[in-house]
Amino acid sequence: MMIGLTHFLLIGAVLFCTGLFMVVTKKNAIQILIGIELMLNAAILNMVAFGRFDKMNNGGQLMAIFSIVLAAATTAVALAIILNVYRRYKTIDPDKLNQLKD
Repeated sequence: MMIGLTHFLLIGAVLFCTGLFMVVTKKNAIQILIGIELMLNAAILNMVAFGRFDKMNNGGQLMAIFSIVLAAATTAVALAIILNVYRRYKTIDPDKLNQLKD
């Protein structure tokens, strides 16, 4: 059985919806970051799937590699920000951080 483009797009849609649900419902900054990463991985999966089924070039794969590198850098910066916020306010609940200035 050959896996078609529709299967990849369906998996990407499920990943994206799961990530969106996590971002909307979670009260923890780390869990929100994980939801954003799931949505980004869904977009990367779609780029690779379209690149796989497009016989002209490898643009989808190259864009996916660039996106993975960019996501890793963004995650490192976000975790550093979360750690600094926790050090200062002793919480990572976004609802409790309503005023970030002194």
